[in-house]
Amino acid sequence: MSADTSATSTGGASVIHDLGYRRYDGPRLGRVQIIRALAWHSFRAAFGLGRGAKAKVVPLVALVALCLPAVVNAFAMSKGNPRVVDYDTYTPALRDLVMTVFVAVQAPELVSRDLRSRVLPLYFARPIKTIDYPLAKYLAFSGACLVMMEVPLLLLYAGSIANVHGGSAVWGQTRALIPGLLVGLMWAVVLAAISLFLASTTGRRAFATGAVAIALLLTFTLAEILLQVEGPQNQGPQAVAVKGSGPGAPTYVHPVLYVPSLAEKVSGLFSPFTLFDGVRMWLGGTDPADGVPNPGGFGAVYALVLVVITALCLYGLAARYRKARLS
Repeated sequence: MSADTSATSTGGASVIHDLGYRRYDGPRLGRVQIIRALAWHSFRAAFGLGRGAKAKVVPLVALVALCLPAVVNAFAMSKGNPRVVDYDTYTPALRDLVMTVFVAVQAPELVSRDLRSRVLPLYFARPIKTIDYPLAKYLAFSGACLVMMEVPLLLLYAGSIANVHGGSAVWGQTRALIPGLLVGLMWAVVLAAISLFLASTTGRRAFATGAVAIALLLTFTLAEILLQVEGPQNQGPQAVAVKGSGPGAPTYVHPVLYVPSLAEKVSGLFSPFTLFDGVRMWLGGTDPADGVPNPGGFGAVYALVLVVITALCLYGLAARYRKARLS
């Protein structure tokens, strides 16, 4: 019907006006395109894009804070000093704190708002399945966490190769960068799963932020306390006696490398951050960053626990939206 068409009257008292609404006759997109659009919108929301300046404060400050060590490293190398920041550890205390704040504040932005405003029936009225919505959110937030983790490493790499000379030096920096990027990927996929699941348990953003922050901080504090209790300073001196050759030769006492106890290794299983460090060292990373001793072969347990935690959180996230769709 045309927008200019007016009115049929019935009995002279009632008039029906055509307001110009028209049916959509264009192409209709399917599930893949819907998931892609929802993931892109959620990725932008994780950084406050398309919203006011207030929504951009936390992501911007967090990213700048994570990039500062890379800038300091570039300045130090320009003065002739060696690289002062490792790719695979990258200032662990700062990274732990900043990523905790980022996921605690931004994860509720992706899931709590939709749950509280009860707009999910509008999404599920489209040709998508229940799993598609949390999948799009998870892909988007994993990508956002990946940006937070990898951009500082790429900046560190750029500053490093700008201050070295020769193809072998550049290749050495590149080989050191690749494990760091893989560690960042591990952080992103696990933290996104944990934070989205915890944030989806409530529609109130303040409660969701508190749940994510408290869970990450408390588990990390618990792991650090246990690691301190079971640490080498509480294990007593360890040495080996070696008798010199020949009759009457003196006996020498040589210290041996500290071997972490099983209790100390198990202490690192209580926090995602210490789990990250254990898996990183198990795969051949550099020295401990979060107080976790090198787990050796026990690192496979660290990796298994990380996989189980991630799987359980993703299952819980999917179950939460299955319930939200039925309610």
